[in-house]
Amino acid sequence: MTRLFEILFPKYIWRIKTTEKKIYLTFDDGPIPEVTEWVLEQLALFNAKATFFCVGENILKHPEIFEKIVNLGHSVANHTQNHLKGWKTETELYLDNFHLCESSIVSIKKEKSNLFRPPYGQLKRKQASEILKTHKIWMWSVLTKDYDANFNEGRCLENAIKKTGNGSIVLFHDSLKAQKNLKYVLPKYLEHFSKKGYRFEIMEL
Repeated sequence: MTRLFEILFPKYIWRIKTTEKKIYLTFDDGPIPEVTEWVLEQLALFNAKATFFCVGENILKHPEIFEKIVNLGHSVANHTQNHLKGWKTETELYLDNFHLCESSIVSIKKEKSNLFRPPYGQLKRKQASEILKTHKIWMWSVLTKDYDANFNEGRCLENAIKKTGNGSIVLFHDSLKAQKNLKYVLPKYLEHFSKKGYRFEIMEL
């Protein structure tokens, strides 16, 4: 299915073309103390870097965790201020929310991000055309489904490993909804690919 989306939406980034053993881990919906800090601990164990697509209201609620993400050398990016669904939101309102998130990022990091991921993967063409003027739109090639309560831990891990290859953009969530699957999957996923010689990196901005 991702291949089809790559053809339909070629201006979005779905994977990184490379022959090197590189994986691009991404985490959506944080930062929150219950999960994000645990994720940072796991990443540190494997010297892994990741990109965190942050919700602006969570940045403002937990600025110390957001700052910790940045200080540890990870990348932070825009995921709207209030986790809006693009298809159900008027373009002007959506873009205002996008800019609000950018302001939340700048209030702490003191510089803008240039990456964006739409919540739920939903984005109207008019919304996308405006955002693409300043940001790269990062999607994913591996959807772990860590957020899905009907997707058990073992199946979630198997799915993530099976679909990952060179240049994969892997979507996890540092959220309460995802933490049950995430806390099982992430350590095993990191260990599996570390043993295979993969590096976990952030996007070259």
